[in-house]
Amino acid sequence: MKAHTKETQAAITPNTAIELLKEGNARFIASNNANRDLLDQMKDTASGQYPFATILSCIDSRVSAELIFDQGVGDIFSARVAGNIVNEDILGSIEFACKLAGTKVIVVLGHTACGAVKGACDGAELGNLTILLDKIKPAVNAVKEPTDSNLRNSKNIDFVNNVAAKNVELTIDNIRTKSPVLAEMENNNEIKIVGAMYNISTGSVDFY
Repeated sequence: MKAHTKETQAAITPNTAIELLKEGNARFIASNNANRDLLDQMKDTASGQYPFATILSCIDSRVSAELIFDQGVGDIFSARVAGNIVNEDILGSIEFACKLAGTKVIVVLGHTACGAVKGACDGAELGNLTILLDKIKPAVNAVKEPTDSNLRNSKNIDFVNNVAAKNVELTIDNIRTKSPVLAEMENNNEIKIVGAMYNISTGSVDFY
C-alpha cells in the first residue's frame, strides 16, 4: 500500500474518509493489517504529505490512532492530549491539518476507562493537570445520572464511560464554537467533524 498523493487525497470525500477509518479499524480487530512498507511510505512522503484524516485522541498509551485505524506513514494527522480536549494550540494544529494540508474529516476520539476522565470525576488535583481536568468537568456535570454522589466517581465505570462520551460531544461543540475556520469548512461540506469512542477491551471504534 502506497502513501497518499495529492491526487488520491483530492479524490477522498469526508464520507469516504470515515469509511477508510472504519475499514482500518475492522482490519485491526481482525489482525489483518494492510500490506504496507512503512520505510517505502517514509520515502514517498519525504517531499510532501497528503493525509486524509485528523484524529484528536487521548494521550493514553493504548489508543494510538495509527494502530487502531491501521494507517501508515502520511495517512493521518494525530493530535493527542489527555482527555482529548481542545485549546488554542490544538485548534491551530487542526486548522492547519484541514485548511492547509487538506484532511477531510476530524475525528474526536474518546475511549473507555479514560484516566483523565476518571481524574475529572474524582476532582483530582496535580500541578498543571488540574487545569486540564477542569476542561473535562463540564462533561462530568452534564451527565445527570446517577444522582447519588457516592456513585459519581471513578469506581463507577459506566459513569466514567458516559462522561467520556459526553466529553467527546462537548469537544466537538468547542471546535465548532472556537474555530470559525473549521466551522466554515464544515458548513461548506469540505470536512466533517465527528465523534467516536474506542473500546480498550475489544479494540472496536464506534462512530457517533
